[in-house]
Amino acid sequence: MSAIKIAPSILSADFGRLAEQIQEAERGGADWIHVDVMDGHFVPNITIGPLIAAAARKATSLPIDVHLMIERPERYLAAFADAGADYLTVHVETSPHLHRTVQQIRELGVHPGVTLNPATSLEMITEILPDVDLVLVMSVNPGFGGQSYIPGSTERIRRIRALLDGRGLGHVELEVDGGVAPDTIAQVKAAGASVVVAGSAVYNAKGSVADNLRRLRQACGEGELQGIGNRE
Repeated sequence: MSAIKIAPSILSADFGRLAEQIQEAERGGADWIHVDVMDGHFVPNITIGPLIAAAARKATSLPIDVHLMIERPERYLAAFADAGADYLTVHVETSPHLHRTVQQIRELGVHPGVTLNPATSLEMITEILPDVDLVLVMSVNPGFGGQSYIPGSTERIRRIRALLDGRGLGHVELEVDGGVAPDTIAQVKAAGASVVVAGSAVYNAKGSVADNLRRLRQACGEGELQGIGNRE
């Protein structure tokens, strides 16, 4: 089994020294940098926009993975592409014309992704799978960092992995976001995830960013492996 990619979420970082925190993650072996965008409408929180995504882009050579938890995401695709996003992921729940939105993302030169909330049927994404480069499974209800992993998410990850592999789409990244920590990352990886988002498990007062990334690697049986994911 390939090493899992770890994408630290800057939502949990110290924004007073954001560039430094992103660079600490890169030096510590992170594979991507995850940017959570919330609008206070689709989810009950307001976070960051294209300016912070652009600041993250300037701070690192790692892929910038932007998760749009916003209504009418098509209005902002170009702004985040211009900010340097490598991946742009939209929620199926916010995109009635999902195929068109995915096409727009790809036309902007960005990898398109689609996200599912915990209670959304997997059938909602079956038709769009051949057109995306990433499927993001929310393992908490979106809106806030630091939540606990929803146990039923593991079976959802396993089912999506089987769906992707069964349709010859093994190249599509399967990302998991929410509650990923040393006590949950092994089951997430075993279920078939190729990327995990980790916020409070990476940025906390319990240890350095590098130490926390190392703990996540060790917890899923990867020992001292660092920075070995696909950075394309």
